[in-house]
Amino acid sequence: MRVITANVNGIRSAEKKGFFTWLSRQRADVVCLQETKAQEHQLHAEIFYPKNYHCYYFDAEKKGYSGVAIFCKQEPDEVLKGLGWAHADTEGRYIQADFGKLSVASFYLPSGSSSEERHQNKLRFMDKMLDELKLMRRKKREYIICGDWNTVHKEIDIKNFKGNQKNSGCTPEERAWMDKLFDQVGYVDAFRVVDQRAEQYTWWSNRGQARGKNVGWRIDYQIITPGLKDTVSKASIYKDQWFSDHAPLIIDYDIPA
Repeated sequence: MRVITANVNGIRSAEKKGFFTWLSRQRADVVCLQETKAQEHQLHAEIFYPKNYHCYYFDAEKKGYSGVAIFCKQEPDEVLKGLGWAHADTEGRYIQADFGKLSVASFYLPSGSSSEERHQNKLRFMDKMLDELKLMRRKKREYIICGDWNTVHKEIDIKNFKGNQKNSGCTPEERAWMDKLFDQVGYVDAFRVVDQRAEQYTWWSNRGQARGKNVGWRIDYQIITPGLKDTVSKASIYKDQWFSDHAPLIIDYDIPA
């Protein structure tokens, strides 16, 4: 089972850069997109509904903002849009597809980088989300929660660790939240199951030639329940083409598709 997650930073923009042409060659079973930045009624073209996929969008109420989507080769048993609380749902931050006892979700955690107010807003969201993630662990389901979590976990996950300690996405309290997610709640960072190398980034600033110099952050994840840890077989970050300021994260699981 191949799962791809990608923050497209505007699905219409990514389409113009060749994202859907690339996607058609990837043999993905599930594709999770974040930051679609479109209302579904604005996506008239067939290309936004790839052939052989069941396509589901969950938009933010605000136009041109946030939004998630999930494309599935197999028709899901059920699709869940939202988490049942306003901050997540009015901003289109979570969509989940269920297949038997497996759930795959596309998730977009808020950014806090634009101001201190936005950073505090992000921290409140994280506290609420941790409660949700704890509830999920109590269910008799396996989860693959894909998305842009807007937070690095460890020093290995960012090029300039010391210089970013006060910047949202790398603050000690945010990284402690990630520690809690993995060490206490029990989730697993699927990428790190098979790839322990440094400098494996998924996002680069548009400033200062960050991409060319590989001054990046690893903030896009596939976070899984521990029952799936042994099924992770291969992971890669696709950087041969650029569809947004993020790179797609591709992970293969030894799960019947």
